Amino acid sequence: MNQYETFLEDILIDENTLRQRIRELGEEISADYQGKQLMLVCILRGGVLFLTDLMRALTLPHTIDFMAVSSYGTGARESSRQVRITLDLQMSVEGRDVLLVEDIIDSGHTIASVLELLRTRNPSSLKVCTLLDKFERREAEVPIDYSGFKIPNKFVFGYGLDLDEYYRNLPFVGVVKPDKYVPPD
Repeated sequence: MNQYETFLEDILIDENTLRQRIRELGEEISADYQGKQLMLVCILRGGVLFLTDLMRALTLPHTIDFMAVSSYGTGARESSRQVRITLDLQMSVEGRDVLLVEDIIDSGHTIASVLELLRTRNPSSLKVCTLLDKFERREAEVPIDYSGFKIPNKFVFGYGLDLDEYYRNLPFVGVVKPDKYVPPD
């Protein structure tokens, strides 16, 4: 038995469903950005797996860059709403068609702050692509241009999403059993 099975309530999105939807998103984004200077900006660390699979699904040239943003403390299950940029972009977004790639949008406060910051840098366009949209928890209004899945208000992990920085490597999105998760030693 895998350690995560003790606190896995359910597999919300399996590996095959993830792959199929990401292929569909890649087709849609490729069609929408034909002839444009697409720059993917990934929010670290949770968005990395989604970004790499999305990149493979794109059929047009694009560049990538990364930002690290923090609004959760270690072990926290809810955002502090205090957004900090811990790693900024290395490339300029000015005049570029920027697609912000995020693993999950929950309350919306983090992504709203990032969008506000990036708008000041004068991109040609700025859109949002998220794998998971936890719409029930939305507190800040944010545009979501490309969405993989709308999910219920449950705490999820796997496929880039962590539990205290662990389990990002799982090929599915799972739901944590309430009060069953114990951090690894």
